[in-house]
Amino acid sequence: MRAIAGLTFLALLSGCTSDRTTIDTSQALVMESSVLSAGIITDKPTLSVHEGQQRASTLLYNQQEKPVTVHYRFYWYDDKGLEILPFEVPRTVTVAAHGSIEISSQTGNLTASKVRLYLYL
Repeated sequence: MRAIAGLTFLALLSGCTSDRTTIDTSQALVMESSVLSAGIITDKPTLSVHEGQQRASTLLYNQQEKPVTVHYRFYWYDDKGLEILPFEVPRTVTVAAHGSIEISSQTGNLTASKVRLYLYL
């Protein structure tokens, strides 16, 4: 009986996993709590067209008395929520004490319609 229960449990678990991943592209800004604790605030990135390419940008503000180094990566998606290649490499920026800095990303892929910004320390 225990073996049957174990097999049933494994079958249920395997049914829960899938190769398909649904991405909620409506979340345009993902910021680890440590970034906010370090005094960095920002808004979700804005989209525009610059020199025939899609451009996403935002300002990072540092509310602290000391500079803060932040790592970030932009993720580009099409209308179906699929991530666009090539993947962008993570970048690093230092925001001066009580200062601000613009970060941005551009893609030549005109099917890009959504972007997500991920910030971490």
